[in-house]
Amino acid sequence: MPDGVAGSLNTEQPPRLPFPPVVLAIAGCSGSGKTTLANELARMLGGLRFHLDDYYLDLGDLPLAERVAKNFDDPALIEVPLLARDVAALARGESIDRPIYDFATYTRVPGRSQRVTAGPFLIVEGIFALYYRELLPNYHLRVYVDAPDELCFERRLKRDVEERGRTPELVREQYDRTVRPTSVAYVRPSAAHADLVVDGTGALDWKVERVMMEMRKRGLLAAAG
Repeated sequence: MPDGVAGSLNTEQPPRLPFPPVVLAIAGCSGSGKTTLANELARMLGGLRFHLDDYYLDLGDLPLAERVAKNFDDPALIEVPLLARDVAALARGESIDRPIYDFATYTRVPGRSQRVTAGPFLIVEGIFALYYRELLPNYHLRVYVDAPDELCFERRLKRDVEERGRTPELVREQYDRTVRPTSVAYVRPSAAHADLVVDGTGALDWKVERVMMEMRKRGLLAAAG
C-alpha cells in the first residue's frame, strides 16, 4: 500500500483498520539482506515494509561537517520514543504520520510526513528492529538475517554509492570506523531476541520460505486471513 504525503500539522483523526495486523520484525547487520527479504515478504503478503531509517534524529542544528561525523550505526541516533509510539499505533491497526529523512543532508524534511497504514501485515525492518526492547512486545514473529562482514560491506558499498550519494572512499572509511564495530556491539547480539535466524547468503526464495513456514507453524497466516 503506497504511503501518502501529509502535512505535519494534520489534525484529522487517523483511520483505524477493522483488525490489528500481524507484525513481523526483520533485523540484521547493514547489508545482510534484510531489506530485500522484508520487501519480498511485503509483496507476497500484501503488507507494509516499515523501515526505521526515517526515525534518525534531525541534525539540522549542527554544521554539515559535524553531521557527517556522526555514527549512524549507533542506536542512540534514533528517536526511540517516537518510533516506539508509531510502531505500537500501527500494531493496533491505526494509521500514523511518519517523518521523512533526507540522507543527503542528515536532516528530516521540514513540515512533511508520510501517512502510513499497515494493512494485514506489518513488517518492521532495520538494523535495530530487535535491539530496542520497547518494540519487542509488538512482534508476532522476530527474524534475524545473518551474513558475514565481507558480504555486508559489499552490499552496503553498492547501496550507499548508488542510492545515497556517498563516495566509495567515504563508505569504506565509515564501515571500518563505525559500522562494523557497532554491528558487533549492538546488532549481532540482538539476534538473541529472534525466533528465527536465516542465512543472509542463501537464495531469496529459500529465506522467504523459511519465514513463511514459521508463520504457518504459528498460525500467523490464518490470523490475518
